[in-house]
Amino acid sequence: MIESVRNLKVREVRKLAQKAERTERGLFVLEGPQAVREALAARPELITELYATPTAIERHSELRELAERAEVDLVWATEEVVDAMCDTRNPQGVVAVAKQFPTALKRLFDEGPKLVAILEEVRDPGNLGTIIRVADSAGADAVIITGRSVDLYNPKVVRSTTGSIFHIPVAIDVEFDEAAARARDAGLRLVAADVRGDDLLTAREAGELEQPTAWVFGNEARGLEASVVAQCDASLRVPIYGAAESMNLATAASVCLYESAFAQRR
Repeated sequence: MIESVRNLKVREVRKLAQKAERTERGLFVLEGPQAVREALAARPELITELYATPTAIERHSELRELAERAEVDLVWATEEVVDAMCDTRNPQGVVAVAKQFPTALKRLFDEGPKLVAILEEVRDPGNLGTIIRVADSAGADAVIITGRSVDLYNPKVVRSTTGSIFHIPVAIDVEFDEAAARARDAGLRLVAADVRGDDLLTAREAGELEQPTAWVFGNEARGLEASVVAQCDASLRVPIYGAAESMNLATAASVCLYESAFAQRR
């Protein structure tokens, strides 16, 4: 059992909170039983290290079973050690290290996707992670993250996906122009989510959302640049009927992706 926070393993895991360290080593951290469970169930070959307290495994016995089945070694650690490895204040006694596994942009379009989310300059980790989770929930085929967005493997992003990072293909560090060209070549209609766009309900009634669609979501504060919107086939806004000044990006993305999912499955 690892009992000292000064243990070399603890320091090495903790360093992965830094993007430069994650990029150089090609690794990232999974915090908490939910994320670790999803990784062990969906992509166990990615797990390189797994640490847990006896109490956490007693509470989440399925983690031990999944680890044994995947032949992933479980290393015991104290609560203090697990806390020291993590970015969050409450990792619930479980932490793992995994290999990064982005999907090549070209591969995302090999099987004729019907619904894709393109994230251009999304900077808030919680928003990016939540949109990935929503895309997974809505049955989207892929998520594309441009190089101007927050790092996919940021601990807050990974936590916000609640395991969906292991369910849906994600391409990273992509130039928007290339993503748009690939989407259009694959027969997808590019639709910008923009407060200056047409009413989403009008598009729904016209049957536009039934078409294969690549939704484009922009920066939380500034939205999408005019040059990006100009490359899209349409620009739509989620109507606000109350007194709210604006809508959170992840919330708006949820509405847009589910409207397409509903229309495509009708």
